[in-house]
Amino acid sequence: MTLEYIRKIIGTILLVSLISLGFSKEVRQYLHIPKTITIFEHDVYTIEKNVIPAQAQVQDVQNALKVSESGDELLLKGTKSGDGQILYEIKGMPVKNVNVKVLPELKVIPGGQSIGVKLNTLGVLVVGFHQIETEAGKKSPGESAGVEVGDMITKINGTKIEKMSDIIPFIQEAGRTGRPLAIEVKRNNKVLNTKLTPVKDKSDKTYRIGLYIRDSAAGIGTMTFYDPKSKKYGALGHVISDMDTKKPIVVENGKIVRSTVTSIEKGRGGSPGEKLARFSEKHEVIGSISKNSPFGIFGRLNQEVKNGIMDKPIPVAFSHQVKEGPAKILTVVDQNKVEAFDVEIVSTVNQKFPATKGMVIKVTDKELLKKTGGIVQGMSGSPIIQDGKLVGAVTHVFVNDPTSGYGVHIEWMLQDAGISIDEKQQKAS
Repeated sequence: MTLEYIRKIIGTILLVSLISLGFSKEVRQYLHIPKTITIFEHDVYTIEKNVIPAQAQVQDVQNALKVSESGDELLLKGTKSGDGQILYEIKGMPVKNVNVKVLPELKVIPGGQSIGVKLNTLGVLVVGFHQIETEAGKKSPGESAGVEVGDMITKINGTKIEKMSDIIPFIQEAGRTGRPLAIEVKRNNKVLNTKLTPVKDKSDKTYRIGLYIRDSAAGIGTMTFYDPKSKKYGALGHVISDMDTKKPIVVENGKIVRSTVTSIEKGRGGSPGEKLARFSEKHEVIGSISKNSPFGIFGRLNQEVKNGIMDKPIPVAFSHQVKEGPAKILTVVDQNKVEAFDVEIVSTVNQKFPATKGMVIKVTDKELLKKTGGIVQGMSGSPIIQDGKLVGAVTHVFVNDPTSGYGVHIEWMLQDAGISIDEKQQKAS
């Protein structure tokens, strides 16, 4: 039996004794570290427990994980096993093996550009009811048929409905024949069917269904990033909801165009500000929209877009790599000029699962505060940069404090954009 083996046995006995007696709170906290640590190549992973400070840095992924020691209390040794492992030891005594998943470094190009957004819905969205004045009194056939605000009309008489003009011929034909319309609606991911009989408006003698409907939505926002290889992009950082129903818009397709910021309405306590921008159908289409999710809008660009200040790919960061402290956002407050402004990341959450509110940020840039009062509508999607890495995007402003707001971690936007941080999936995409 070697001296080293005896030493480790004695150390283990002492550690177990200390834990059982309650004298080693630091060690017990330390044992709560995750089973697997995910880092990018050449990244430095800092253990978040302050009681045992240490850093682990990947030096050579091909041959072995070489982990540098930091601090006197903890000796870290890296040995390759699959993606790799770190064996944690305290004073030479084994404590825990932690798997290290090393991913190839992912870089994307940050945005900051002001964009115009136009979404076409998957069907026709019901946004309200209309009481029609008929010879027999006021009626709303749609409401009587059980249609609800927020429903998406997807088919009439078995024919797919894509826009409002598709519905008009069916209404007039049903009015002339007296046969009810077979309506298919989508409600909360369920498909429902009902019968609806149009009635004649006594004032203009036309047939109506008593529903306010909409087939598209438009607005402005900010580009967050795009992948120079696949041309996949992400923008806005939050879902687009219909202004009347407050429900997320189910997208059939859409497009993004360049937009120009014409003026700013400053934010004040209790009243968020707003970017006022100009764009039209004639503006150059720069990309398509295929997805509207809680983390923004996503699709592909049909051309390169440049912000003029950071036009080369930069690394991205996981949520556990984001820290409290100084950062910058890229956004437009005048015409088409993208500028970098100082912010502070006040708090950040190490998120294991997708969630929209991952960071709280505060605008500290005096120039931006002077121009906008802080975070304003239309700034959503502005990329957040920390230590040369893209860490997230601005999402929502605090209504009672326009200098502050929420940010979303970039990894969830990348996931919804279809840009995988997993090497095997990257090769397949």
